[in-house]
Amino acid sequence: MQPRIPGEPGIWLLIFGEMTVFAVLFASFLHARHGDVAGFLAGQAHLSKGIGIANTLLLLTSSLFVAKGVDMVKQGDSIHAPRLFAAGLACAAGFVLLKALEYAQLFAEGIAVGSHPFFGWYFALTALHLGHVLIGSLLLSALTLITRKPLTRPLHLALTESAGCFWHMVDLLWIVIFALIYLVE
Repeated sequence: MQPRIPGEPGIWLLIFGEMTVFAVLFASFLHARHGDVAGFLAGQAHLSKGIGIANTLLLLTSSLFVAKGVDMVKQGDSIHAPRLFAAGLACAAGFVLLKALEYAQLFAEGIAVGSHPFFGWYFALTALHLGHVLIGSLLLSALTLITRKPLTRPLHLALTESAGCFWHMVDLLWIVIFALIYLVE
């Protein structure tokens, strides 16, 4: 069997485009941080590392479920595939709930986008990422529904792989965001 790139070619253009946009944002964040390290550290102290770690574990776990789900689709397993995609979706829902809790805690402290440049970056990066989580959740919802029947056409597998690749990108972006915002001192 000849090696091949998973998914549709267009998904890779989207993924590389999205990752390029985020790379520019990450570099801009680091540049801004360099100009006010003490202020960024003070802002960082208001974040919950516990929530950040929990969200990271949720997304890593969801990526495992999605990868296994794609494998089940390849094997024609219409019993386990939708369950795995649903489990990935449940992890995504947990991520969204924890992010909403973290936002609510910050708002309760009187912290908003304009409180300090750190929080402008925090809300911009995490909200943009959250939008990607919601789009990915729609894809996981669709996969949960459509994989209840065996997917027999090559296009079906390519679209399933494409959705999985998008989800893995969302996970990868979060790992970088988590490291930059919660951990870099």
